[in-house]
Amino acid sequence: MEKRILKDENDRVDGIFKVTGKAKYFAEYALPGLTYGVLVTSTITKGKITTLNTKAAEKAPGVMAVLSHLNKPSAPGYEQDGGSPLKIFYTDKIFYNGQPIAMVVANTFERATYAASLVEATYTKEQFNTDFDKAVADAKAKKLQGQPDYKRGVEDAYKTAEVKIEEKYHLPIETHNPMELHGMIADWRPNNQLTVYAKTQGVKATQGTIANVFKIPNENIRVNSEFVGGGFGMALRTWPVEIATIMASKHIGKPVKLMLTRMQMFTMVGNRPAAIQTIGLGAKKDGTLTGITHRAFGETSVYENFTEGVVNMAKFMYQCDNVNTQYTVVPVDLGVPIWMRGPGEATGAFALESAIDEMAHALDMDPLEFRIKNDPERDQQRNLPFSDKNIKEAYRIGAQKIGWNERKNKPGSLIEGQWKTGYGVSIGVFNANRGRASVKGILKADGSLVLQSATSDIGPGTGTGMTLIASKLMNIPADRITFELGDSSLPPAPSQGGSATLSTVGSAVNDVCVALKSTIAELAANANMDATSNFVEVLKKNNLPSVEMTKQSQAGKEREAYSMYSFSIHFVKVKVHGLTGVVKVDKIVSVGDSGTIVSPKTARSQMVGGAVGGVGMALTEESVIDHRYGRYINNNFADYHVPVNADIPEIEVHFINKPDPYINPMGAKGMGEIALIGFSAAVANAVFNATGKRIRNLPITPDKILAST
Repeated sequence: MEKRILKDENDRVDGIFKVTGKAKYFAEYALPGLTYGVLVTSTITKGKITTLNTKAAEKAPGVMAVLSHLNKPSAPGYEQDGGSPLKIFYTDKIFYNGQPIAMVVANTFERATYAASLVEATYTKEQFNTDFDKAVADAKAKKLQGQPDYKRGVEDAYKTAEVKIEEKYHLPIETHNPMELHGMIADWRPNNQLTVYAKTQGVKATQGTIANVFKIPNENIRVNSEFVGGGFGMALRTWPVEIATIMASKHIGKPVKLMLTRMQMFTMVGNRPAAIQTIGLGAKKDGTLTGITHRAFGETSVYENFTEGVVNMAKFMYQCDNVNTQYTVVPVDLGVPIWMRGPGEATGAFALESAIDEMAHALDMDPLEFRIKNDPERDQQRNLPFSDKNIKEAYRIGAQKIGWNERKNKPGSLIEGQWKTGYGVSIGVFNANRGRASVKGILKADGSLVLQSATSDIGPGTGTGMTLIASKLMNIPADRITFELGDSSLPPAPSQGGSATLSTVGSAVNDVCVALKSTIAELAANANMDATSNFVEVLKKNNLPSVEMTKQSQAGKEREAYSMYSFSIHFVKVKVHGLTGVVKVDKIVSVGDSGTIVSPKTARSQMVGGAVGGVGMALTEESVIDHRYGRYINNNFADYHVPVNADIPEIEVHFINKPDPYINPMGAKGMGEIALIGFSAAVANAVFNATGKRIRNLPITPDKILAST
């Protein structure tokens, strides 16, 4: 692991590595004897494999093996019904179109690709459904409870309110499309020793999954993932195709590399699931909310249930005595979904924050004033005070920066030539978590500090944040500190997800630094040195090349006394072309209320990245399926539209930057999720303010604006 240093807080420890190409991603490791795996996938959507002819492929040049359910390699965990419900090579059932049915392994990628084209399969087909809307509407379709129903006060109280609205909101499937494709290099050696190079958000979680499937000790498995080219939730689990890669390496006794194609990214590593939500709001004429009802249907697969927090925000974000929620998942014949940045909260926030805007319009109130009026001082769901919450200050900052005073409450009032201008606002919120992690600290007599933890960095700047925490505590220049991560042999840490890494691992960095300082003080006292002596002098006086220790850190009982969340406020200014319906986002102001800002540069980058993702969610991204065949038809970068530079305007980011006094020693809370949560609603609300047309079905495309009344 090459040393990465931080010169000051305006740098990133990995910045130079990434821009110069020194950063090494999983697919770039060139192991001796490396072979290449290519997947053969089903051409039907549901049914059973009746024949699988692999003879021609096996005889093709350079082919070492063709693996399938006909010659499944040993995986004791699968044989004992452990691991993923979808077990590649352990079933002849087809659950979705594009499901892997075989893997060809050859000595070159090109030979493996050619041989894979020679595999022939026949099937017994069954009736299928990939249409989520149809499944929701079908009274006979299978429906499962996603989470327990919630009720506070009177159910559906909005129906008897002085002013009420009830609307339905649709979100399509949205697919992870990072530049780095998913895959793995697996190297199974004698005595069941395994090394993998993986795209994962949690090296320890990947290690544990592999150990469970193959029934070998954790210490036999080393997972490397120092650099990750965008995870966004997709890499929070070890997928069946990764287990298949390990099986292949075990089978042939050589390292095997599997890299998915862009098309396969749509079917094998999850997506943000489609959702249909109904929001009912009731209020007094003075704008006081009296009832909130949030009912949601989410998509899942037929072979594995997936649920997320779609209705969570409605339970506590606004002051209201009568709230009820219901979340149901509906299986369709597609691959299982997975979390995507902002998880279910981003899905739920689009509906709730659009509905809040609609209610403000029905009351003829400024939507910002309406939100402020109903801002809660206490978490009514948990009946606890918030540990820290500065939303009103965030509203004030964002409104001033976006020029909210220029906004007109009557939609369509601001027109310049053929362009109509509108302003929108929304809230984002996500649970502020702190888990358990360990960090090893090595303080050396040469004046340097090495910190080690098996955490990940999928882009937010984990190494940078940890270095800055240590530098401040130890009074050591940042360029003398190295933070090592992404290796399962290091002290344990949880997966990077749910905006909890800085809070969790940062607390362990804090604790190990405090312990090192205490040790240095003891050594100084033993050597009759002044308590303020430099640690280098203390170590040399004691003839010690270094001191090292490992500390585990975790949350206490503070969560029992306080409700802990991170918040964001998104302000968006848009321009909509009157003739074509084209929407241009003209300016973005995002304000983060997430405690102490440890690393200003990476914090801003998180908010900017969330805004870019939010623009995609609002205006461009949608995975389209031909339901006659159950196949994705825009499974490429040409037809699946992600935002490009021309779509992104000026982005201002501001932070409250006040420490949360309870969550952790730094007073810092997560930011990765709130950067995106709620953003799509701000765009939709701005479009309505510009045009008077309410789009409740994402993405907001010109045809919908032109067709809307």
